[in-house]
Amino acid sequence: MKRISRKQPQSRQATFMIIVIVLMGLVWSIYELSSSQISANRIKPSEDPTVSQNKNTATPQEGLQRYKIVIDAGHGGKDPGAEGASGNREQVYTLSLSEKVYDLLQQDPMFEAHMTRTDNAFVELEDRAQIANDLNADAFVSIHGNTYKDPEVSGTETYYYADASFEFARKVHEQLAEATGFKDRGVKKEGWKVLTSSNNLAILLEVGFLTNLNDETNMLSDTHQNRTAEAIVNGIRKYFTDRDGR
Repeated sequence: MKRISRKQPQSRQATFMIIVIVLMGLVWSIYELSSSQISANRIKPSEDPTVSQNKNTATPQEGLQRYKIVIDAGHGGKDPGAEGASGNREQVYTLSLSEKVYDLLQQDPMFEAHMTRTDNAFVELEDRAQIANDLNADAFVSIHGNTYKDPEVSGTETYYYADASFEFARKVHEQLAEATGFKDRGVKKEGWKVLTSSNNLAILLEVGFLTNLNDETNMLSDTHQNRTAEAIVNGIRKYFTDRDGR
């Protein structure tokens, strides 16, 4: 009887192992090639246009300047301001409107907004302007409600002091006067303390006369305040867009 060699099963097993190893190597090569192609098509974090490289900038408009705007809610605390036709005080109105302006500015990547007061606190006139000066703000906007002994007097006025602020005042007033629907009383130069103490573009808005029942009724409504806030922000945006060609 012819003896059967025991090496044949071992030879088949070795051949099988070689085939398995070759196949595994081929599969791994295909995987590596596919992974490298996928990685090559990914946007690196530093190249992602939606990720800001400046932690202080929350804007998708990478590389563009954000304008610092300080919103000053007139009066407050021991200085309640004008008493309206209904008995409401100016300090409440100015804070309400200022908060709406602030919120809109904060939603716009073009701006960085600040407020001189966020509650019913008293802030000295010099300190209000100094807040903007310390921030090296691009603009300071003080918001007020007007008053006069004659309750029939109505309308919207905007004030500036430094000649450099005139065009800013004009652009904001243009939007504001149209939005309020009140009589347009124009842009005027006046030496109000918050304006003369400012190192920045600075304006003071007298939105309407709280002593006029029609003006006050509108001014105290949320609808009118929202429209007014949008107009103020539109005016600010228009000024900087036109000035800097953005």
